[in-house]
Amino acid sequence: MQTAQPPKPRPLYDIIILGASGFTGKYVVKEALKFLNTPSSPLKTLALAGRSREKLVKTLQWAAHPSSPPNDVSVIIADTTDPPSLSSLCNQTKLLLNCVGPYRIHGEPVVAACASSGCDYLDITGEPEFMEEMEAKYHEKAMETGSLIVSACGFDSIPAEMGVMFNTRQWVAPAVPNHVTAYVSLESDKRIVGNFATYESAVLGVANMDKLQQLRRSRPKKPRPVVSDHSTFLFVVDILVFHGLKDGDSKPWAWWLQYYLPTLQYYSPHIRCEKIYIVSFLSIASIGRGILVPEADMMLGHPDLFKPLPQTMMIAIPGPRLPNGPTIEYQEKIGLRALKLPSADAVVVRRTLVTLMENPHGLPGINESPEHIGKREAYWSSVKPAHFGVKIASKSLLGIYRILGVGVFIGLLCRFSFGRWLLLKFPSFFSFGWFRKTGPSEDEVRSASFKMWFVGYGFSDSNLASERNSKPDVEIITRVMGPEIGYVTTPISLVQCALIVLSQRENLPKGGVYTPGIVFGPDLQERLQENGISFDVVSKTALPRPAPA
Repeated sequence: MQTAQPPKPRPLYDIIILGASGFTGKYVVKEALKFLNTPSSPLKTLALAGRSREKLVKTLQWAAHPSSPPNDVSVIIADTTDPPSLSSLCNQTKLLLNCVGPYRIHGEPVVAACASSGCDYLDITGEPEFMEEMEAKYHEKAMETGSLIVSACGFDSIPAEMGVMFNTRQWVAPAVPNHVTAYVSLESDKRIVGNFATYESAVLGVANMDKLQQLRRSRPKKPRPVVSDHSTFLFVVDILVFHGLKDGDSKPWAWWLQYYLPTLQYYSPHIRCEKIYIVSFLSIASIGRGILVPEADMMLGHPDLFKPLPQTMMIAIPGPRLPNGPTIEYQEKIGLRALKLPSADAVVVRRTLVTLMENPHGLPGINESPEHIGKREAYWSSVKPAHFGVKIASKSLLGIYRILGVGVFIGLLCRFSFGRWLLLKFPSFFSFGWFRKTGPSEDEVRSASFKMWFVGYGFSDSNLASERNSKPDVEIITRVMGPEIGYVTTPISLVQCALIVLSQRENLPKGGVYTPGIVFGPDLQERLQENGISFDVVSKTALPRPAPA
């Protein structure tokens, strides 16, 4: 007879902030104290965790100033290199906020402890390799234990996710977006100084780019939003999984699909895979159903070779993908010059759209209320897929050249261990003063702000997207604005995500590793607006259509 397991003890704390005495961590503590034991706030108990009790006490005093530190905020000693201390943290709290970076060095033990214990987890990383590796390693375990693990809950990538969703929701049917580009502009009355941990993460991220690509190649391919042109405007996909193909066994139809539809890389066959996807389309031209691969009709007559899966909604991006454009772009409508920015934002947005493909109405909650079900389904039905990119912007050409110079330094020196040592030893020199180990002063933090412009191009009618050589005829510009990105906007974003977890846990997924947009999308924008981050529609413009040939 199997002995019943004793119930898990009730957590002592609603939130524990790990790394609370770090540069960003102390601002997260300051933001969290605003909501501790205030009316209507779900945050009633709070603890700070880190390696030094003395530093944690000083952090609490600094964050509470000019008031006295709350007597009921606990201080706990923990270290990311000490798994038992992390397990102890997870057993004492409902939600762990991890502010210890770089995450590729310090993050995995914390995620592992949360996934094992069932504790919920949020962090502020902007490191794609870390996020994707955690999803690959711990998603199944987190689903099993009920641990909700959400990364990128700071400036990377909350403004980007919520901003692109806000823009695509402005496209009222029959209008549809095709591409949205975010232009990030950092502003200050003094000087802009970033967090050294952000700089360190960027250096290590570039140095480990090969590992990220290797990770992506090793993972099973997932469906991604696809481009629909005049010949294949996609609405519905039936996926049939073929189990019989072996390495080196090529089929004419497999080659045909892969060769002629390169935009369908995640659906087209990889000859060395064990599974082959055959895709069928609903064609606008014929309003009829047809399989593009002739041999498929014959092969579908062999049920022993194929296992049908439930019909899945396809997210199709209408119209052809826009060309990349010049390296340095001048965006006249917003008065900024811009340069493409390698960032986590585009990766996180794409991961959200991939999850949305599998869950067109969003992720259902554990014990979701009917009101929240309606809110969630209405929200996600209004979000439309679009290509997304991010550019760093400046009012001056000199500012663009400075950004380009930092990128060249990092790109060249990251290839060598001595070069990486130089970059991390002398951050102020190699970043032209934008990053320093001491971080910004409080005056520099107060004077800084950001604007994030979202310029969307699309079609006034979805039918126009299916025409040959079609070009967007509508432009919608929206904007997200807020305070300094690393020490003010990031704590605001993280704490608001945490309050949603505490107040609406039953309305959220049981567990798993997800992006913030897919988890918090229906609820987060309103909370951000109430806490100093604004969302505005700047303009809606009809673009001239090319004259018919």
